[in-house]
Amino acid sequence: MVSLLCCGPKLAACGIVLSIWGIIMLVLMGIFFNVHSAVLIEDVPFTEEVFEDSKPPSKMYKLYEQVSYNCFIAAALYVFVGGWSFCQMQMHKRREYMVR
Repeated sequence: MVSLLCCGPKLAACGIVLSIWGIIMLVLMGIFFNVHSAVLIEDVPFTEEVFEDSKPPSKMYKLYEQVSYNCFIAAALYVFVGGWSFCQMQMHKRREYMVR
């Protein structure tokens, strides 16, 4: 019978902890980018063309929102990895109680 276990219980627990931390951090960063936080200006990929335009704030806001969406997508990937790690933990718990 094929086993779906591919990592140990410690690695699965580590994956859960890192996923929770990543979800919290990336959701908060996504929110701050969405409200156009000035502190995060260094992380926005802008060029000189943004400042030469007649409406520079609108282009800058669009870049902020793009980075915000990227943060939310990465947080969703962390949810997937956390769910996978949780399933691995549950499979290890079931395996402990099975009679061999």
